[in-house]
Amino acid sequence: MSLFWIVLRQLAEIEAMATSKKVITRDEWEKKLNDVKIRKEDMNRLVMNFLVTEGYVEAAEKFRMESGTQPDIDIATITERMAVKKAVQCGNVEDAIEKVNDLNPEILDTNPQLFFHLQQQRLIELIRNGKVEEALEFAQEELAPRGEENQGFLEELERTVALLAFDDVANCPIGELLDISQRLKTASEVNAAILTSQSHEKDPKLPSLLKMLIWAQNQLDEKAAYPRIDHLPTATLGDPAV
Repeated sequence: MSLFWIVLRQLAEIEAMATSKKVITRDEWEKKLNDVKIRKEDMNRLVMNFLVTEGYVEAAEKFRMESGTQPDIDIATITERMAVKKAVQCGNVEDAIEKVNDLNPEILDTNPQLFFHLQQQRLIELIRNGKVEEALEFAQEELAPRGEENQGFLEELERTVALLAFDDVANCPIGELLDISQRLKTASEVNAAILTSQSHEKDPKLPSLLKMLIWAQNQLDEKAAYPRIDHLPTATLGDPAV
């Protein structure tokens, strides 16, 4: 991320100078950009990391063939991981648990919090489908024992079971548990656990680098006027705000 390092370097230079705000012209800034050389191989690995982590199987395979960049995990496992993620997103939690165990039984055996959250999601789906008696039985037999061992689990269980006390669960104070965002949250947690079990980062590097760039620009804003990037998708340089 050449621009990130340029921003940091420029920030250090300015802090060593007078406290007045420095103006950096577009020509000066572009020259600094051109002086930094980034290897194409490094950029390709960054792209592949994003595709693999986010589960874009076809794109990763096509990019591998076109660029010669090899992923750091078997692409076939991406399909299996995405099948688990999709199952949770669709509310098929039992199927997701079975698929996770097929991939690697140790994932759930060694991660009690993840297993609890999957079981909690099963309970939420039962409540969503109006299966009150089945939901109560499931909560008592599968989740209550775990709640007795962990105060945090108990509080989450009590909050989930409280959905049964409302006639209009969609508009109750804890109705967000039934939102699609709750499924996505659980699916993301499972996805991260699978990646970790495969010795792969649970988050892609690219978003983190972009956050670092934004932070560095905000720091430099206090010291100088320069052609900053305000629209990340196009990476267009704006004019210095004098």
